[in-house]
Amino acid sequence: MLRVARDCEPVGIAPLGGVLLQVGVVMKNSILMIGVWGACASFLGCGGAGSSEAGVSSSEFALSTSTKFFVPPPDPGAVKQAEQLLRKGKVRDALTIAALEVVPSAVWFTSGTPAEVRRSAKKTALAAKLEKRVPVLVAYNLPFRDCAQYSSGGALDTPAYQQWIDAFADGIGDTRALVILEPDGLGLIPYNTTIFGAAEWCQPTITSPAGVTVPAPGASAEERYAQLQYAVSSLKRRAPNASVYLDGTHSAWLGVSEAAYRIYKAGFVDGVQQVQGFYVNVSNFQPTEQATQFGTWVSSCLAAGTPGVGPSWMQDTETGVPHFSYCPGQYDPDTGYTKVNYTPAFAASVTAGLDGLLGGASPQVHFVVDTSRNGRGVLNTAPYAAAPYNQPASALAALDAGSWCNPVGAGLGSRPTASTGTPLADAYLWVKTPGQSDGACDIAGGARAWDYSQYNPWGLTGDATKHFDPLWGQVDPAAGDWFPEQALQLARNASPRLL
Repeated sequence: MLRVARDCEPVGIAPLGGVLLQVGVVMKNSILMIGVWGACASFLGCGGAGSSEAGVSSSEFALSTSTKFFVPPPDPGAVKQAEQLLRKGKVRDALTIAALEVVPSAVWFTSGTPAEVRRSAKKTALAAKLEKRVPVLVAYNLPFRDCAQYSSGGALDTPAYQQWIDAFADGIGDTRALVILEPDGLGLIPYNTTIFGAAEWCQPTITSPAGVTVPAPGASAEERYAQLQYAVSSLKRRAPNASVYLDGTHSAWLGVSEAAYRIYKAGFVDGVQQVQGFYVNVSNFQPTEQATQFGTWVSSCLAAGTPGVGPSWMQDTETGVPHFSYCPGQYDPDTGYTKVNYTPAFAASVTAGLDGLLGGASPQVHFVVDTSRNGRGVLNTAPYAAAPYNQPASALAALDAGSWCNPVGAGLGSRPTASTGTPLADAYLWVKTPGQSDGACDIAGGARAWDYSQYNPWGLTGDATKHFDPLWGQVDPAAGDWFPEQALQLARNASPRLL
């Protein structure tokens, strides 16, 4: 029997007969998708408002396990795709896309004037409040956003960002909300140096009037931390019922010690925690188990280094920065710290090392995990080494490095819920909007590699080979645009299943 589930209990196929009938009637009137989404919301039992308190517990930030998250309106691209599928008679695929769109997911705020973002945030907050649900809101407008990659943009400078984030916070007001503050904001920091003294690659430049390449004004690690600290403070004052989470990257990006250091620097003031916690795996594909383990380790490292929580010897009295570098992490020393290791034996050794640093203290900083696209794990590049592709090792290594960008074979992950079974994990969320492209993943942008002399059924030559995604066999949509082929694959590969 076919079964359909979102943030409610699965139901049998019997009610879907009414859905199909309604779809057929609606198609004749050319109002195609109103019937599809309306039917999904009612027949699947997913339109309930939740508890009278939206599942909020009595503590300042905590969510109860019964929390219901807000379902935003469907993406226009999804509506168009489902309409086209219906016209072609592909009813099951149309219902699959509809089922995808009635799952709670985040609402992104990425641009606009302060007045515009205030209105938009207020509109979403009010809609969620009326439904007695908790919205997940993403603020994504830092200067030098994404370090001029596929999702580049953001506010022009710090004063502009401060006005924008103030307006965003004002729009939320006293509504209960989860705020995902600036994805990649701590992973990609302009002109940053790690706690181990390594200079990072994100170094935005401009050409001066004299024709010399110089660092872009305002592009610095100090400015980035100041922007995030301001945002945290603004949200705390203007949106007092919002739980704010900072960027913790993902389980195969920053090491535990580095992630803890950056979260501490952006979200603590004089050793006092100012945010609910951090998020992991946003817009990525790492398995939930690894993401949860990583988040737990980062929280342990933060506790060990927080003054008054961890032992005194974790404090550096000269610099005032805790010794987060003491924390072990997921990168295996036997590989020269180049590869992550989440095997049970290695994970146990990391946990034991962190327990030794805690000195009896308990981790206090919570986290959330983005499960929107990790149902099938990360991109498997091994098949591309074999016929008919015959890609060399260098191409496979580059494909691995770009596996964050529209990978094939991905699937939707765990449905959004505040019942995670892990005390420090507040929720599994769909933060990245499933179906929206990560960008035009290609050789020119650095997210793909391909030896076209070995496999080129498309007959591409010259510059065209640099602006093409060989994994999908097409030019991908721009970042944030709807990617129909990927959306349908994500929905079909969902784990647990959608239909």
